[in-house]
Amino acid sequence: MIKRILKQKILHDLSLEKTIILLGARQVGKTTLLNELCANEQDLLIFNGDEPDTRELLSGVTSAHLKNLFGTAKTVVIDEAQLIPDIGLTLKLISDYIKDVRLYVSGSSSLDLANKINEPLTGRKLEYFLYPLSFQEMVNHHGLLNEKRFLPARLIYGYYPEIVTTPGKEITLLKNLAGSYLYKDILSFGQIKKPVVLDKLLKALALQIGSEVSFQELGQMVGADKDTVERYLDLLEKAFIIFRLNALSRNVRNEIKKGKKVYFYDNGIRNALIGNYQPFELRTDKGPLWENFIISERIKYLNYNGFYGNYYFWRTTQQQEIDFIEEQDGRFSAYEFKANPGKRSRISLTFRKAYNISEMETITPRNIEKFIGGGVL
Repeated sequence: MIKRILKQKILHDLSLEKTIILLGARQVGKTTLLNELCANEQDLLIFNGDEPDTRELLSGVTSAHLKNLFGTAKTVVIDEAQLIPDIGLTLKLISDYIKDVRLYVSGSSSLDLANKINEPLTGRKLEYFLYPLSFQEMVNHHGLLNEKRFLPARLIYGYYPEIVTTPGKEITLLKNLAGSYLYKDILSFGQIKKPVVLDKLLKALALQIGSEVSFQELGQMVGADKDTVERYLDLLEKAFIIFRLNALSRNVRNEIKKGKKVYFYDNGIRNALIGNYQPFELRTDKGPLWENFIISERIKYLNYNGFYGNYYFWRTTQQQEIDFIEEQDGRFSAYEFKANPGKRSRISLTFRKAYNISEMETITPRNIEKFIGGGVL
């Protein structure tokens, strides 16, 4: 069993007596983690929102109905909660009127995608995000040396638990996962009117990782207007498939102000979308693959380690650029990413003069443990 970093954080927070909400894409291990958290519970009741009868039982209900439904249960788990109509109101009733129940909720898309959960549960919930497995979790599992040996495979096949634990079947499993299954929720909510456009958009994004994206240009590529492209991107973010990185623009006159880059939470999904599983050493897209991998792993590392700042990329109209910038308490850390260990970069003098910098570093395969976790957390 590969231990998830998030488990200890949730166990530590149970004394706060809040509803525990666990979010993350499908197949990242949410159900497994919930089962571990509840392994020693005696009076446990589990509901699965994928089941039609569960959706009927838990939507449009009263507190009296819920009390009867729960009976003597002390712990209640609602898995795939995003599929249950008006789940936010149901969770509010549980929090307000059934005080002696510990409540765990999971969702494979943002629960406000189809249900307004944030307002009803204000002050009543603790929200956690579970990513695919991380470099740090695998280092904890079998050691830094072993995990660095697996790095070429991780860059191609990614970190979804089933992919990591089923060697030799990666391509078959990724093809299945990267199909509509991964974004089943946004299709089922009826917010995607043109699934073909969504498929084209995902492939276009997969080919543009590391580059700034233009909604208008993407629209021309996939046959949709820029508003549709922006809306579909928002939905893909809420299904935890992609994330956006905004441009930093504060102190330099010629900084690009509204630029955006799009990355995938997992390299394997990205490669499956374009159907390219060539070994890393043969790839023509080594740079973008390395950039997507290291940024997604850094974001996992930051969030699991309690980072509360912001992150960006930086570019000027003269094409000066920095791959990744972190801001916390008014100080900035600037990082460049190079797949070739022999290449190093200098951080732009313009940037160094304009910002209060605490750290500057080039990240290569030789020093990743410093950046994305080489020790037990």
